[in-house]
Amino acid sequence: MTTQQLMQRFMDKHGESRHEVRIFNAPGRVNLIGEHLDYNGGYVLPAALEFGTTLIIRPRDDKKVSFSSTNIPYELTISLDEDYRYKSDQWTDYPVGVITELHKIGSNLSSGYDLLYHGDIPNGAGLSSSASIEVVTAYALLSMEGKAADTVEIAKLSQRVENLFVGVNSGIMDQFAVANGKQDHAILLMCDTLEYELVPFQTGPYKIVISNTNKRRGLVDSKYNERRSECDRALEILQNELPALTYLAQLNPDQFVTLQDNIQDETVRRRAQHVVEENQRVLDSVKALKNGDLESFGQYMNQSHDSLRYLYEVTGDELDALVEEAQRIPGTLGSRMTGAGFGGCTVSLVHEDAVECFIAEVGQQYESRTGLKPDFYVCGVGTRCA
Repeated sequence: MTTQQLMQRFMDKHGESRHEVRIFNAPGRVNLIGEHLDYNGGYVLPAALEFGTTLIIRPRDDKKVSFSSTNIPYELTISLDEDYRYKSDQWTDYPVGVITELHKIGSNLSSGYDLLYHGDIPNGAGLSSSASIEVVTAYALLSMEGKAADTVEIAKLSQRVENLFVGVNSGIMDQFAVANGKQDHAILLMCDTLEYELVPFQTGPYKIVISNTNKRRGLVDSKYNERRSECDRALEILQNELPALTYLAQLNPDQFVTLQDNIQDETVRRRAQHVVEENQRVLDSVKALKNGDLESFGQYMNQSHDSLRYLYEVTGDELDALVEEAQRIPGTLGSRMTGAGFGGCTVSLVHEDAVECFIAEVGQQYESRTGLKPDFYVCGVGTRCA
């Protein structure tokens, strides 16, 4: 949907007004490498995408705020003069949560607003549609109110929305990447300290292809908690040897080889091995990108998936099938699962001349192997929140 069409949609719904209409955008995100490291004190390497969420907003003359979307029919209007801080278990919980968190930090809205959202991010694909809504709402409302829109603080606020209002115990990577992304760059982020560095990601003739398994992800929550518990057990054991150790990812691979026999449970040892080696892969990937070495970066992507498959065991038949078929296509430098696992998406780096073949061949073979029809999204590394 074009900007002109969105503006017309907004005017058809809300009519004319003396107030100015403004447009804001926030991207989606994909994690290029560094999976299950955020809660283990490691680095992640997400990037903003070219598609995301567009928000059209205009002040009102009353204290009401209306939310509507071109993607989902559910609409909501709240009154700032009444207690609006209730969950509806609809998509509107994200922007209502933003207003709630703004109120907590003393950034009360001076008027009501009409908000119309349009998202290009596929729902449920693990590409941070919720974080994109949170970030664009916070950025837009602060801007409309004439207040500083610091993107790091917006990321923190948006995470609080997710944790405290929506009730999802997520880390900050999604919101941080959405709020602080930059075109042709990835973000090397330490989730614990929010130390970050923009890393050049010049893909040249290569495209990011995101492949959606379209599998229901029923195991994610229970297995996520299980993996966190296993990592906590590994850390506790290793702290007997290194009392100052606070996170598994603080170990380098050589240190882990020296200490690994202290972890007698093979499963727990494999989980810790993934964390230590994956963290090193992220750092090696950054070096490769700074040197313009996309082939090495692609190899690290492949190694990451193998580690998530055999050591951390969070892939599953569908993700493995997509990655295997992707890696068979000439022109694919690398492919791996991205996100929590057990469904969701893979991310691949594919030469632009091979993209059409990639979609046809991977799609056909995946459907033959799993009975599911995948979706594909072709994009470059995207834009910043604005």
